[in-house]
Amino acid sequence: MLKKDQYKTFIRDAAQQLGFDYCGFSKAEFLEEDARRLESWLHHGMHGNMDYMMNHFDKRVNPALLVPGAQSVITLLMNYFPEKQQDEDAPKISKYAYGTDYHLVIREKLNHLLQQMRLHIGAVEGRGFVDSAPVLERSWAVRSGLGWIGKNGNLLTKKSGSFFFIATLITDLEVEPDEAFSTDHCGTCTKCIDACPTEAILPDKVIDGSKCISYFTIELKEAVIPESYRGQFQDWMFGCDVCQDVCPWNRFAIPHHEPAFTPIPEILHFTPADWQDLKEDTFREIFRHSPLKRAKYKNIQRNLQFIQPNAKDD
Repeated sequence: MLKKDQYKTFIRDAAQQLGFDYCGFSKAEFLEEDARRLESWLHHGMHGNMDYMMNHFDKRVNPALLVPGAQSVITLLMNYFPEKQQDEDAPKISKYAYGTDYHLVIREKLNHLLQQMRLHIGAVEGRGFVDSAPVLERSWAVRSGLGWIGKNGNLLTKKSGSFFFIATLITDLEVEPDEAFSTDHCGTCTKCIDACPTEAILPDKVIDGSKCISYFTIELKEAVIPESYRGQFQDWMFGCDVCQDVCPWNRFAIPHHEPAFTPIPEILHFTPADWQDLKEDTFREIFRHSPLKRAKYKNIQRNLQFIQPNAKDD
């Protein structure tokens, strides 16, 4: 078994072998400042119809309620920036959704990492989270020294920008925490704020989720997109990458090396007419392992008609 001073090196090496690009450690403790910001954000209704954001408030800011005896939070980043981009006339889809659903890919890797820790360290208890539980991933990433929160609300790294999935492993293993990232490198830049089509990016790194294109095209289920937003989506059919695409730090983004994130050909090459002619059973088959299934067929068609109401004539 490894000695305590070997834990971090082992975990970092194991994470790298699994394809993670960054790995940082922080102490599992109550997130007091984040609790205040989250409470204010919810109070002002910026979660829109995402009622699940109001659930389990205490668990979001206290990791010990998710893992009894929690001592450390391990934060991992995995690059998803694609080598190939969509065709110019394709309805736009966020880059994170080009390939296999990241929840499936990263959850398996987290489970494997925890198994390796138990094999080489001992009886370690922990739970891995990938954007599917009440965990404030970006806050833990900052506390783990991986980067800072940009004005667009995304975690930014100096070396590679922001096109990363964030995974969190809360464990009862005690390790020395890394130094938190304490500087902000956005400076006076306002490119993301100026470029946001729906003015969802507010001062002080506050994002009005109820105005975000990603909210309308993914989260707003069983509802009609408000007509007041017609003409503002810039052909985004699923999600939106505008605030990341214009960020100067993403000039350092490099293509990922994860086979599972290889783009589904239809996402790169389907025209509006192809999407319009797509039948539901075919949609389910092509995108059975894709994040697009979250929006469901009828909402993809709704989004398409909202951004290109004359698609039938193409």
